[in-house]
Amino acid sequence: MAQPTPAKHLPILIAASLGALVLAGVGLITADEHMGTAHLSQIAAPEAEPANTVAARAPEVPEPEAGASYAAARPAPSAVAATQAHAAEKPLLTIRHTLTINEPIKYGQWFWDEKNAPATGALIITVDLKARVLSVFRDGVEIGTTAVLLGTQDKPTPTGVFPITQKDAHHVSNLYDAPMPYMMRLTNDGVTIHATHVQNGYASHGCVGVPMDFAKKVFAIAHLGDKVIITNAGKIAA
Repeated sequence: MAQPTPAKHLPILIAASLGALVLAGVGLITADEHMGTAHLSQIAAPEAEPANTVAARAPEVPEPEAGASYAAARPAPSAVAATQAHAAEKPLLTIRHTLTINEPIKYGQWFWDEKNAPATGALIITVDLKARVLSVFRDGVEIGTTAVLLGTQDKPTPTGVFPITQKDAHHVSNLYDAPMPYMMRLTNDGVTIHATHVQNGYASHGCVGVPMDFAKKVFAIAHLGDKVIITNAGKIAA
């Protein structure tokens, strides 16, 4: 949950695109008919990789590769739909508009644009573990998105709906004695969103790591109690 950690090598493959129709599914998140360009999904592989190869990507390469083209492609934030158990519940988020991004999101890259969003409104953050993408919504309008670092199989990032319970711009992990700038706490056992070096081949101890400048922006507008929805391929584990 602190500095990114090099992880064991595994093949990196591309994951399949999720269609925009997924956005209409039941769950914690819905999309209204005025939603803008839908995100594509999952992890983009190197250009030489066949586009129809389907597999999940873990944080697997021992060292980051210079100029690596691996990137988190745009997920359908719907994709943050929940399991059928949540079908009868009122959605936490209705997506009204998404950022238009016509390229995969490389590790360390982020996008921010508030021009289509109201000045005020509920702030909700979504994270999809399979897509490895975090999005920030204000009143259902996406204002920011980035590729993220996540936990490993031994120390996974949990799924669920988490309120932000603590904010600390200069936090230092008491478990790993490592800086966690712009920390926003999600669980009592140390899972947070915080700034780190988001590089291909690295992982966290369960936290969601985002680029420093992006972390500053989210930290500045997030409040205690704001919800963070973390899913895995659009599902929350039972």
